[in-house]
Amino acid sequence: MAEKILIVEDETILRETLAYNFTREGYLVEQAVDGPAAIAAARVHSPDLIVLDLILPGIDGFEVCRSMRRKSNVPILMLTARDAEVDRGVGLEVGADDYLTKPFSMRELMARVRALLWRMRMSQEQVAATHASPPVEAPLTIGDLTIHPVRREARRAGQVLPLRPKECELQLFFARHRGQELTREVPLQHV
Repeated sequence: MAEKILIVEDETILRETLAYNFTREGYLVEQAVDGPAAIAAARVHSPDLIVLDLILPGIDGFEVCRSMRRKSNVPILMLTARDAEVDRGVGLEVGADDYLTKPFSMRELMARVRALLWRMRMSQEQVAATHASPPVEAPLTIGDLTIHPVRREARRAGQVLPLRPKECELQLFFARHRGQELTREVPLQHV
């Protein structure tokens, strides 16, 4: 599915140029012309990235960014004519992920957008992998013996065998390595 970019820019020509270029690159585009509209659009459209001007009617870009950060970790790229070091610092401090000054190269803007979106995807994948359930091991059956790794339980002909958890793990290890010659240390290292 195409990623969605919210462009927050009050200059019509620049906003439309950005929208055209992002659309051409395969992104879905939403637009807002002032601070209040930006906050509303972010809430309604849940963009994957926001390109945010600082000098906006209604609420300035700094306040928009602060507001977004209270509710979301969506990547925010500030795109503005304000190139003073203090503005860059404040922009990053209020939560922007990147800061690009006008005039700018469209190629550089696209590269920064791709980098921010890539970082966000990687971050989401890491979080998902961290919270993913470990794979559940299926019971192992050999003849009438069934060993349940998760429950640490062994059954022979349906009857639970009186094994301690470590004994069950050893039973499982030997069942998985049946027919192999093993030294005493091998099962001790693995169980």
